[in-house]
Amino acid sequence: MTAISRQHTPQGNSTDAPPPPRRVSTKRAVAAATIGNALEWFDLAVYALMAVYIGRTFFPADNPGVQLVEAYAVFGVTYLIRPLSGLLIGSYADRHGRKKALMLTIWLMVLGTFMIAFMPGYSTLGFVAPVGVVIARLIQGFGAGGEFGAATSFLVEQNDKRKSFLGSFQFASQGLATLMASGFATGLTATLSEEQMTSWGWRVPFVFGLLVGPAGYLIRRYAEEPPATTRASASENRDEKSSPVRSVFRDHWGGLLIAGGAMVVSTALNFLLQYMPTFAIKDLGVDDSLSFAALLITGVILTLGTPVVGLLADRFGRLKIMIPAAVSIGVCAVPLFLWLTTSPSFLTLALCMTVLGVLKATYFGALPSVMSDAFPAEARATGLAFSYNTTVAIFGGFAPTIAAALVTATGSQISPSYYLLAVAAVSIAALVGGYRIRGIR
Repeated sequence: MTAISRQHTPQGNSTDAPPPPRRVSTKRAVAAATIGNALEWFDLAVYALMAVYIGRTFFPADNPGVQLVEAYAVFGVTYLIRPLSGLLIGSYADRHGRKKALMLTIWLMVLGTFMIAFMPGYSTLGFVAPVGVVIARLIQGFGAGGEFGAATSFLVEQNDKRKSFLGSFQFASQGLATLMASGFATGLTATLSEEQMTSWGWRVPFVFGLLVGPAGYLIRRYAEEPPATTRASASENRDEKSSPVRSVFRDHWGGLLIAGGAMVVSTALNFLLQYMPTFAIKDLGVDDSLSFAALLITGVILTLGTPVVGLLADRFGRLKIMIPAAVSIGVCAVPLFLWLTTSPSFLTLALCMTVLGVLKATYFGALPSVMSDAFPAEARATGLAFSYNTTVAIFGGFAPTIAAALVTATGSQISPSYYLLAVAAVSIAALVGGYRIRGIR
């Protein structure tokens, strides 16, 4: 069977339609996938929002700009391990089930979060402190690397007729994480002094993240495997030579390009949204708490709007929604940054981030199901994990570093918008390729 022909039966090798899932099972599946993914993105968002204070704690330097770039560099470097962990944990999920992989990833995230929350600063440990932070971020990155593939497969395989809606909760949970992280940042910076934030305030949200881990583990432990996973596992047992990693790189390299390319603009925009409050504080002089409040608004939009877009995509078609959204992101990027830099204020920041938040929710509501359809069930978690993590490592993990470096190198405060314009073009090309080559609609 060819890669393309297998693409048209994404739920597995069997042509028999799976029985409709029980409602309680679907709800539990959504909760199981969402809570772990929210923990992952909560940690990522908190690190980005607290980068100024983390930089002061672990990366002392005479130049605050260099200090910030160092903190963001650690944020980006840890993404380099994610493609490898995506292959390992994704293959584990394809061979042994999504649930086992999801229980593993959440504990890895908790361990890394614990280390960051309680790691002494440079003044106490010297160079050991930044090394410890890098190790903690590597552990988090390894766990997060397998999270997307296993969780997205777990969601979309629950019900083929509602896969856009169910898959949208993968990204809605990212909106929820952004909402919680920006809420912490807004509240802490509004009530604590600059000295208190640098001393201990930035650690508070990381401690909160530790409380989510055990709850997520328990929910995932009692969730049920989707039907497609069971059928794919049975097929796998009949073919001992089958390998999800080998299958992905031998038969589905086109799927990797389509899925990764479609993801590019979404992940770059997500990290730039997290960067914008820091940009407004550092370069535009906007108040700390007000800047983080603007991200709070964006978090609400992403949390509530994404499932709505998923519902619409199941009814009207995914690419009919996603391609216009990607075009709009590219067209609006430069004017919005130009407006923000020429009229810096909370209102301008809030409006710019609201527009970008609406466009992002519109684009990525159907994105998980589009990426999933690039791979068959028996190699889906592996393909999703590798394409997602490679894209995030290249275009997302270093997006704040690239943005900060662009502003520093060019002296132009709107330079990050050109990056967003470029990646929008990449994603549009990938979606068109998915339509023409794979028949994804």
